[in-house]
Amino acid sequence: MDEINQKILRELSRDGRLSNIELADRVGLSPSACLRRVQDLEKRGVIKGYRAILDRDKIGAGFVAYIAVGLSDHSKASQEAFERAISRAHEVRECHNITGTVEYMLRVECADLPSYKHFHTEILGVLPQVNAITSYIVMGSPKDERA
Repeated sequence: MDEINQKILRELSRDGRLSNIELADRVGLSPSACLRRVQDLEKRGVIKGYRAILDRDKIGAGFVAYIAVGLSDHSKASQEAFERAISRAHEVRECHNITGTVEYMLRVECADLPSYKHFHTEILGVLPQVNAITSYIVMGSPKDERA
């Protein structure tokens, strides 16, 4: 990964809709050389895709929480069953298997506190694999560079 490819990735992570001409100008390449590099990064799977950054408040998902989830059983079958159930929950935007005192960290988006309570109690709380739930409610996000 050379310095120019790193510049390309930085620029595209800030704005994936940049035209090739604008991107080439920002990274100091000709448009054709820039396009070849972007296509190579896509082909090699370095760039997995492009997505829109949504205003959560405007789509009714402005309530964000991170949830640490501990499982009652540490078997592979229990983890797989939990992951299958979580993959069906539309409120869960991210699910990470982590190290530490719990097995998973979820990022959940809901409309408001009552809808979060419903998710917490009626969806997550009824999963037989779940032993512990600790919620961290997001009050603000002064820096968020998720692409």
